[in-house]
Amino acid sequence: MLIIGLNGSPRPNGGTAQLINAALEEAAVAGARTILLQAIEGLRGLKVPYCIHCSNPCEGMCYRGTLLEEMFDVLSCADGIIMGSPVYFGTVAAPLKAFWDKTRKLRSNKALVNTVGGAVVSGGSRFGGQETTIQALAAMMLCHGMSFVGDGHPHSDPGHAGVCIQYQKDDEGPLRARILARRVVDVSRATQVLRVR
Repeated sequence: MLIIGLNGSPRPNGGTAQLINAALEEAAVAGARTILLQAIEGLRGLKVPYCIHCSNPCEGMCYRGTLLEEMFDVLSCADGIIMGSPVYFGTVAAPLKAFWDKTRKLRSNKALVNTVGGAVVSGGSRFGGQETTIQALAAMMLCHGMSFVGDGHPHSDPGHAGVCIQYQKDDEGPLRARILARRVVDVSRATQVLRVR
């Protein structure tokens, strides 16, 4: 069982990373192997750090032989992905959007179909676009055929669609992230047979 945390923030150690790390700690307690990927690291050194749709279907030429290709290989092995982003103008941060747009080859190969996904989001204000950002994360995962989870844990819930916090003012964030991680692990275990690699 492999659960990956994907931090879409330009700040590798900010509030979003703290939520993802709490989730990965809980996934490890539940017996999963965990890996944290930083979207911004995968984009460094690329000639063009965003997708320009240079081939159809995507051949992955723009990132061949780079860290981004290695990260995509790791993503392809995931049973679950906990993706996080801070809120930037009501949606995901640019590094995550650029990273995910370049996953077109994974989508063509159906590499993430039936992978379980969950989302964590941090915003600067109490009502600062967290829910619209979670909706964007859900849409990104659903386009790959992933199974997106939120509420539904039998004993507690992370939030209806995932974890939404106000950065530096929400003490419940790590607790909610741990609850989400348990849900992602549980659903990943239950659906493992569906992921043919």
